[in-house]
Amino acid sequence: MLKLKPILAAVLCIAMLLPISVFAAGLPGTVCVTDYVAADTGEDVADALQALIDANPNRTIWFPDGEYLVSHPICTPADPSKSVDLQLANYAVIRATDDFTGGAVIALGGKDPYNTSALIGSNYSLTGGVIDGSDIADGVSIDSGRETRVQNTAIKNTVVGLHVKYGANSGSSDADIRDVNITGNSAADSVGILVEGYDNTFTNVRIGFVRTGVVMRSGGNALTNVHPLFEIAWDLYEGSCGFREESGSNVYTYCYSDQFQTAFKIVGNGRSIYDNCCAFWWSGKGGNCTGFRSEGSSFNAVVTNLRADFRKDTDNTMYSGPLTGSGVFARLMVKEERLNANRTYLTFVEQAVIVHTLNYVPETPATVASEGNVAYYRCATCGKNFADPEATQELENVTVPRLPEPETEPDPGPGPQPDPGPEETQSNCVCGKYHSGPFAFILIFFHRIVYFFKNLF
Repeated sequence: MLKLKPILAAVLCIAMLLPISVFAAGLPGTVCVTDYVAADTGEDVADALQALIDANPNRTIWFPDGEYLVSHPICTPADPSKSVDLQLANYAVIRATDDFTGGAVIALGGKDPYNTSALIGSNYSLTGGVIDGSDIADGVSIDSGRETRVQNTAIKNTVVGLHVKYGANSGSSDADIRDVNITGNSAADSVGILVEGYDNTFTNVRIGFVRTGVVMRSGGNALTNVHPLFEIAWDLYEGSCGFREESGSNVYTYCYSDQFQTAFKIVGNGRSIYDNCCAFWWSGKGGNCTGFRSEGSSFNAVVTNLRADFRKDTDNTMYSGPLTGSGVFARLMVKEERLNANRTYLTFVEQAVIVHTLNYVPETPATVASEGNVAYYRCATCGKNFADPEATQELENVTVPRLPEPETEPDPGPGPQPDPGPEETQSNCVCGKYHSGPFAFILIFFHRIVYFFKNLF
């Protein structure tokens, strides 16, 4: 038994060095596509792929590297007894032909609809590879079933990158989408993600070359770290939108709208939550920019810790919409000096965190003629004064009062003066004292005689 351990270790090391495709093709229950359908032929293999899927229920269908052209959607069954798991190597590409009939290149649950999560096989998925719509097709759709997964997949050149349709469970589709990159076809109707089914999660999704990043027409969805970027022709900038909310009851966390004219648009009166989201505009070519736009009769969204970084050379609006509703902007971070005169967002602000633009004002000593000031920092954004460059110590008063006038002796002016007392008058005798009264002359005469004889001897 001990002698087998080195052998097993060597086998394990060799196995770790082999390509994943070798394992995938050889695992029990795994069907390797190229054993039946050749890749890189330049021919339409849609019918052959569909036949392979239909003939291998509850199997993993492995696509080695290469290109597979399809002229119509490849549909996987939603029925758990017939479902399959599609797994693509990193450089396996399923691409729509120029005469593609319409819909999505891959339609998960696109045939044999079913509604259950209790049976083995309900959690079918699409993993890896590239799904290419050739600028005319949608990428991936989730048509029915439960617990569908799409992960580690690149969806390219599509009209709609990912379409989650109205689910089989009273509208619930219960899909999990993670680590997906989507690029559209740069057309006016291009959309990254379109969601009509309920109760889905979207995590770590990047979206580019679309006019609308995400459209939510259902509730109960959670979006985390979803980042759409506007990078198509500037003549399509007007009306572009990062996130379009048409339902309510959704949660957006760490979602990031990048350069779209409107970062977050709400159609209706839904109450969704936007937490730690941000909006950024890196180019001034598009013109006016809006953080939140509400097109309902009231604004009810809960927006916390939103960071909106507008450019200073564009016309910018933080919020556009009705001034009624239970909505709130809590701990909003925005540079107010970059906003236009429309400050209606303040109606819903619970606590704004203003990004201060500080200018140092040196100390000016006070004089008799004018007031002075202490050294301080003045914010060009909010107009407040601070003692420190971090704007943590607000100063209510920076003024130093004028210095007082110097004191001077009062001028008595002309006119009779009061008679000074004897102790305040100069002496009239050699003794240094002042003598008054009827016999003062006798005393003065006597002191003079004494003074004479005293100095004589």
